[in-house]
Amino acid sequence: MPKTRETTSPKVSKPSKAKAKPTHEEIAKRAYEIYLERKGAPGNPFEDWTRAERELNETPKKPRRKPKVVSIAA
Repeated sequence: MPKTRETTSPKVSKPSKAKAKPTHEEIAKRAYEIYLERKGAPGNPFEDWTRAERELNETPKKPRRKPKVVSIAA
């Protein structure tokens, strides 16, 4: 009788941890940080929001430093 090949079941890989979408609050916070990076200069809030959303979706979650509060002397 000819030898038959042993079959093995395919390896099952563990599903990778799905990245949680950033919350509304996290996006708003990052958009505000972007605004502060401009030192409050006029800009487009929609572009700040979309940039914040994109950055948060690209990078793994890690604690962010609090933004430096800039006081404007009168």
